[in-house]
Amino acid sequence: MGAQDYASYHDAELVPPHGYLAFYFWLRDVWHADAMVHVGKHGNLEWLPGKSLALSAQCWPDAILGPLPHLYPFIVNDPGEGAQAKRRSQAVIIDHLMPPLTRAENHGPLQDLERLVDEFYDALLVDQRRAEWLRRQILAIVREQHLLQDLPRDPARAGSDEEDDDDALLARIDAYLCELKETQIRDGLHVFGQSPQGTQRRDTLLALARFPSDGDRPGMLQALADDLLGADFDPLRIEPARAWAGARPLALQEVSDEPWRHEGDTRERIELLAARLIDKPEPAAEWPQTRAALAHLHDTLAPALDACGEQEITQLLRGLNGRFVPAGPSGSPSRGRPDVLPTGRNFYTLDSRAIPTPSAWELGQQAAAKVLERYLQEHGEYPRTLGLSVWGTATMRTGGDDIAQAFALIGVRPKWAAGSHRVVDFEVVPRVGLGRPRVDVTLRISGFFRDAFPNVVQMFDAAVQAVAALDGEDAEENPIRARIDEERAALQADGMAEEAARRQAGWRVFGAPAGHYGSGLQGIFQTGAWQSEDDLARAYLQWSAFAYGQDADGVPALGALTRRLGQLDVALQNRDSGEHDVLDSGDYFQFHGGMAAAATHLSGRQPALYHGDHANPQQARVRSLGEEIARVVRARVTNPKWIAGAMRHGYKGAFEMAATVDYLFGFDATTHQVADHHYAMVTDAYLLDERVHDFLVRHNPDALRDMTNRLLEAMQRGLWEEPSDYREKLEDLLLDHEQRMEGRG
Repeated sequence: MGAQDYASYHDAELVPPHGYLAFYFWLRDVWHADAMVHVGKHGNLEWLPGKSLALSAQCWPDAILGPLPHLYPFIVNDPGEGAQAKRRSQAVIIDHLMPPLTRAENHGPLQDLERLVDEFYDALLVDQRRAEWLRRQILAIVREQHLLQDLPRDPARAGSDEEDDDDALLARIDAYLCELKETQIRDGLHVFGQSPQGTQRRDTLLALARFPSDGDRPGMLQALADDLLGADFDPLRIEPARAWAGARPLALQEVSDEPWRHEGDTRERIELLAARLIDKPEPAAEWPQTRAALAHLHDTLAPALDACGEQEITQLLRGLNGRFVPAGPSGSPSRGRPDVLPTGRNFYTLDSRAIPTPSAWELGQQAAAKVLERYLQEHGEYPRTLGLSVWGTATMRTGGDDIAQAFALIGVRPKWAAGSHRVVDFEVVPRVGLGRPRVDVTLRISGFFRDAFPNVVQMFDAAVQAVAALDGEDAEENPIRARIDEERAALQADGMAEEAARRQAGWRVFGAPAGHYGSGLQGIFQTGAWQSEDDLARAYLQWSAFAYGQDADGVPALGALTRRLGQLDVALQNRDSGEHDVLDSGDYFQFHGGMAAAATHLSGRQPALYHGDHANPQQARVRSLGEEIARVVRARVTNPKWIAGAMRHGYKGAFEMAATVDYLFGFDATTHQVADHHYAMVTDAYLLDERVHDFLVRHNPDALRDMTNRLLEAMQRGLWEEPSDYREKLEDLLLDHEQRMEGRG
């Protein structure tokens, strides 16, 4: 597929090409299809030009599909894009399960490193000379594997002598290895009509039972912790590196021979015991919480999971027979939403008037505090300005974590109606009650968020204006008011009318033009039509420069957006589910990376780039973007466990690998947060590993070629700065591929 072909039906400015139209019209009017099934989320029909709501015959999706019945198998954890298909292409959703989930575990050199770290702490107690030798071995492997660059830094110790102390470094390594192996990753892909079996079933059930659900029902881990360790230990709110000084019951000792030093080890043992109990449920009589959790798992969760495959096929056939497909909720099953199972239902989303929900508000406040704490530790002051990307799908999954965080940052609290929990108003938190300066937050909303939550956009805008109208707060306490006043005066000095100047100065919500979607970067990356980061920044700015709010519905506002992003201290993006990561989708680098590139282009300095991890709804975490990319590369991208899962799916598995390389490249192009050794690790794992290379040759040689070209492009653009002999190896691979293709021709 050429770049022009791609643009012709993905560019919202262009009408569909004749071939595209002819195919659909042939299906309808010549072949006389009785119904149509689109397979796989995020097609292009539902994103074609036209109105967002109540489409007319002049809107392209309606003109193309007409009255034809439309069934759409769609992953259950993506309510936003599924709702778009329902709204703009009359789709009846047949939702399906997410891929099976499992723990990453450590692999390769990291597995060896974990063993050496365990030996080191044992030797400290009995043999100081051996401990010193092991220390040297560990630090040598750390340098060899470039771990020093990837280890999360302790912001509280940044720049101190203690940061470089060997003992402190060893503690950080120990905690990092624990975090990596506990990371939740996908084990292959979901096959429509098949429920997970064997180990995949057990691990997925554990993921479903990990977090509280059905209101106050404790998850499996919490139930075990309550029974074995007492209510004071919450496995979902631990500090993995903190030393463990609590009880060591026999049941937890028996599940592992590994050392038991810190809270991370305690949680790991609880998880191992939970997995064992899922396979063979034999909880002791004195474990009442665990018995109740297991009963719920085996009586409710397991039957729901097992029914998914059959229901997906059954309900698709019911729809094709013109029968009713039952409705059901949507969301991330492993984020405390097992009620979305079994799949096979025509999912719905949520009441848009209830955003943010009370639970989202709790997490949003915590997430705001984490970001402020991180910035304060790293910079010695609070951030004054912050840019946040907000997506409609994530909002539907979480009930509005992102918006809640934005409210908390500016110092505003939502008010809910009794009974319905709909948000009916907001109140400004007094400066005394806030205990810190307010943060001037700019939102870059997705096109779907704009369509689905216009009420939330208007409410956030109203909240910003209310904060700007406060009296008695100086510029340090209320940078929102200070910046609006300053910008209004400057615009008036340039000749703008007072009312228009005040309105522009107050804009804080921006997005794509009305009726359009995306960040502006997808097409430019697909075609390669860019020379530098500045080109990417300009594309993002042009496509994002439309203001939304109480008095603005897609008003062109390039000047206002330029002023906002040129002053950013922080560019933030959150991820709400462990069912995906930042290298799973191009949207992450296009939105977060696009904002970073634009801010850097405008100000000449890169803002702090933070990634909010909200996958655990009990404990928000914040990492630098570089830390998050490194974590994903080590835990999932180069993990033989994930690669083996992808390889079970042939062509599609190879596509997943190639897409991951594209997204890694995209983040480096926009943010420069990808290190040379990350490229090397991916090259070794995908292209230079003989078994994986042979798989690519057999199942998807195009993916092999695309990955090779993308990595060579990273070198040519100076992103992979010192590739050493990798350039020659990749060029040889590309030549070999071309010769093989010629031979087949």
